[in-house]
Parts: sequence; C-alpha cells; structure tokens
Amino acid sequence: MIVDTHTHLDHPKFYKDLEEVIERAKKAGVERFIIPGADVLDLPRAMELAERYEEIYFAAGVHPYDIASYDRLLIQEAAKHPKCVAIGECGLDYYRLPKDEKEKQKTKELQKEVFREQIELAKELELPLIVHIREASADALELLQKYSGPKGGVLHCFNASPILLDLQDRFYYGIGGVLTFKNAKKLVEILPKIPMERILIETDAPYLTPHPYRGKRNEPAFTLYVAQKIAELLGRSYDEVCEQTTKNAHTLFTIH
Repeated sequence: MIVDTHTHLDHPKFYKDLEEVIERAKKAGVERFIIPGADVLDLPRAMELAERYEEIYFAAGVHPYDIASYDRLLIQEAAKHPKCVAIGECGLDYYRLPKDEKEKQKTKELQKEVFREQIELAKELELPLIVHIREASADALELLQKYSGPKGGVLHCFNASPILLDLQDRFYYGIGGVLTFKNAKKLVEILPKIPMERILIETDAPYLTPHPYRGKRNEPAFTLYVAQKIAELLGRSYDEVCEQTTKNAHTLFTIH
C-alpha cells in the first residue's frame, strides 16, 4: 500500500472527476491521501473532502507564494479539525522574487516571518510541518534548526540540497515524480544518502507528473512510478518501498 503524502485533490483540475481519480488510486494501491494547505481560501474545500472521504486527510497552512492571505487564527482553528494532520505547506521560495533589490529583500523577510510563525504554531499544536523550499535552502535550514517543532516534519518535493540532509534526525524527505525526470541527476545521486526510514512518497498532483506521463495531469495513482524508481535506485523490492514509506507516513502524520 502507498500513502500519497502531498496531493492537491482540492484543486479545480479534479472537480469534474475526483471520484474516478480516487478509484484509480485505490486500484494502484494508494490507501491514504494528504491534501496540503497552500492558501487559506482553499481550506474549506480541503476540509469538506476530508469529511466526505475516509481516506483523505488535510493540512492547514500557507505556501510562500500565498502569504498575502496568511491568517494565523484561521489556520489555528482549522488545525483543530480531527483530520488535520499537519501545518503547511509553508516555507521559503526564492524562485520568483522581485528584481528590485529593496523589494527582493522585503519579500524574503516577509516569507521568513510567515514561515517562522507557522513553525511556532506547529510547535504549539504539536503537529508536524509540511515544508516547501525552493532556492532557499540555507535560510530554511537556519530557521528549521532554530525553531523546528517536536514532531519534525517533511521536506516536500525534496530539492536534493546536501545541506538539508542535516535535518534527517527530525525530518522526512518527500520524493515525487521529479525522481523519474531525465534531468534529476542530483536527486538520483543523493537519494541513497537518505535512510529508507526517512522517505515519504508524494505526487504534488496535479503538478510534477512522473515519466511516462509527463505533460499530462498528475494524480495519486502515479505514485507507483515513484515507488518503482525508488526501488530501482536503492536496490530494494517494490513491496519493501511501499511498506516502509507507508509506515513512515503513518508515524509522522499519525494516520490510520
């Protein structure tokens, strides 16, 4: 069995055929789904899906691109829901920063402030973090080393930065479709340095569709291609990868 630990099933691209998407995933061996919180405006939809489907859980948080809608009280309230299993996805993303140097620094500081607040909230509520890091590994590492919550968390869509391996005593590493890309050499090289007990499988659906379906909408059923690639690279059996990563997901997110 597989747990898709990061899948945006609340995305409009799944509005028309969510039932079919979930059925295909189940046939592929996916037993649980976690919807990350990217924007507080999407929280009602994620909660509604978690209430409708036994297999779906959600997280409450704000993506660094959506910090304009950040509302600590709203996230805190959503986190009380019995199927909320984490805070996030929160973090730092320096990929699209303003060109003006002053505005660039202002944006970075604002992202850090909102990320820091969500880290503190995770500590306060004793929930794990779902962390998004893009082109900001050094700053993210500094914040996570200082403020990480007792539950640790997962580095979603792990960016293959060697310095982030320093967090493996408290954090898991989310591996998705990127691992199957031809240009994923860094991730392929660093994967063996991550203990199997620290690997989680994810899709980030509808984004980052794995080979051989690149260019099409991603969905949880495609986790099997990620598991197959992990098994191939680590010299493990497919069943072993599924069993261990599912155990990891259940441990971190306390799902049943």
